[in-house]
Amino acid sequence: MPITPATATHSSSNGTADAILLELVDENGVTIGTAEKLTAHQPPGQLHRAFSVFLFDERGRLLLQQRALGKYHSPGVWSNTCCGHPYPGEAPFAAAARRTFEELGVSPTLLAEAGTVRYNHPDPASGLVEQEYNHLYVGLVQSPLRPDPEEVGDTAYVTSAELEARHAEDPFSAWFMTVLDAARPAIRELTGHSAGW
Repeated sequence: MPITPATATHSSSNGTADAILLELVDENGVTIGTAEKLTAHQPPGQLHRAFSVFLFDERGRLLLQQRALGKYHSPGVWSNTCCGHPYPGEAPFAAAARRTFEELGVSPTLLAEAGTVRYNHPDPASGLVEQEYNHLYVGLVQSPLRPDPEEVGDTAYVTSAELEARHAEDPFSAWFMTVLDAARPAIRELTGHSAGW
């Protein structure tokens, strides 16, 4: 597994682990400060910067990720290819590419911006709140996956019709449909209308 600030254990001078900080933003996405990751997700939630990635194969199928059971937030549920939070001061595009490689072992091809979406999604299972200003990205995956088992429980490539059937049966993240719907115009541009997205 790649060692990054998100996965490495850091010790401060008093022997405690350093907190992972998120970038707090206002309603226009302007940075206004930072907060510790778990604190930002406690009810009612603090609005923070996030990203969501949607990668497709050469057949126009979406790569889904099932979140590992050890995740503190939404474990075991299906979601988009990759999602997460930039470090304070890190460009969302760079964070999206970095985390996609860390979690799935692939570097996206033709990764492109697909807009932003702001939402507030409480997660009934954990009691945490996703209060996010989310930067969306779409792209292609053209190499074999090497998922990190600490991050990813499973993966699947699905057509639009297969996603609809799976979404009716399997648990998905609270934010999934919101980010997918917001990214659809860019997804259609990438995959073409015949793919059905």
